[in-house]
Amino acid sequence: MGIADVIPGISGGTIAFMLEIYEDLIKAIRSFDMEFLRLLLRGKFKEAAGAVAWRFLGALLFGIACAILLFSSVVSWLMSHHPVLLNAFFFGLIVATVPIVARVMKQWNPTKIAVLVISSVGTFYFVQMVPVSTPETWWFIFFSGALAICAMILPGISGAFILLLLGKYQYMLDAIHQREIGIILIFISGIVVGILSFVRVLEWLFRRFHDLTIAILTGFVIGSLNKIWPWKKIIQSITTDSGKVLVIQDVNTWPPAFDGQFMIVILLAVAGFITAFSLHAIPQKHLK
Repeated sequence: MGIADVIPGISGGTIAFMLEIYEDLIKAIRSFDMEFLRLLLRGKFKEAAGAVAWRFLGALLFGIACAILLFSSVVSWLMSHHPVLLNAFFFGLIVATVPIVARVMKQWNPTKIAVLVISSVGTFYFVQMVPVSTPETWWFIFFSGALAICAMILPGISGAFILLLLGKYQYMLDAIHQREIGIILIFISGIVVGILSFVRVLEWLFRRFHDLTIAILTGFVIGSLNKIWPWKKIIQSITTDSGKVLVIQDVNTWPPAFDGQFMIVILLAVAGFITAFSLHAIPQKHLK
C-alpha cells in the first residue's frame, strides 16, 4: 500500500481491496469512535487501547511508513526515467484485481453489472479531468484535506490526484516547506474529520448494500486503469520548488513501435498480474 501511494494515480486502497483486507481496514478505522475518545479523556488508556484495532492499524501503518521511506526515492526515479515500465507493472497488477474481487460478490445480477459499468465509465473520465483554480480560504483547505483522504482510502482514486485536481497539491507542498502551521493544522483537521466520517459511511454501505458497494469499488479500480496506461503524451506539467515535475494533463497513446521495449512492457504487465494473484494467495490469517 505504501509503494502504491507513492505513485500518482494509484491508490493504496486498491492494494487493500486486492488483498481482501479492505473491509477490515474500514472497521479498524471505524473503531476510533466516541467511546474510545471518552475512555481516553478519562485517563483509561488501557481500556481505550482495547477498544480499537491498534494491532491491525499499527502493523499496517508501520508497513506503509517503511515502504515510503525505503522505496519512495526508487519509485520517484523510476517515474522520472522509466514511467512506461513502472506503469506497465502496476497496470497488470490492477487488471488482476478485477477477477480477484469479482469472487467476493455473493451473486451477480443485471443491476450490479450496470452499477459496475457506470462506476467504471465515470472513473475513466474523472481521472482525465483538468485541475481547476480554487480559493485559498480556510474552509476549502479543510475540504481539500477531507476529500483527499476519502479518495486515498477508496480503491482506484489517488489522494494526491484529488489535491492536484483541486489546485491544492503545490499549495500544500509550499505550506509544508514554509512551515505555515495554521494551514497545515486546518488541512490535518480536514483529514481527521474526513476519514472518521467517511469510514462510517463505507461501513454502513458494506453492511446494507455489500454487493452493490463491491460493484462500485470494482468500477473505480477498472476506471483507474485509464490513469496508469503505460504510453502517454504529456499535455501540461508544472515543476515544484524541489525540481519535481508534476503532470497536470496527459493523454493515452498507442505504443510508438512494437519493438524490444514493447515486449518488456508486456512481460512487466504479466509479472504484475502474477504478483497480484501471488499476494492474494497468502493465507488471510497472516494478514489479520
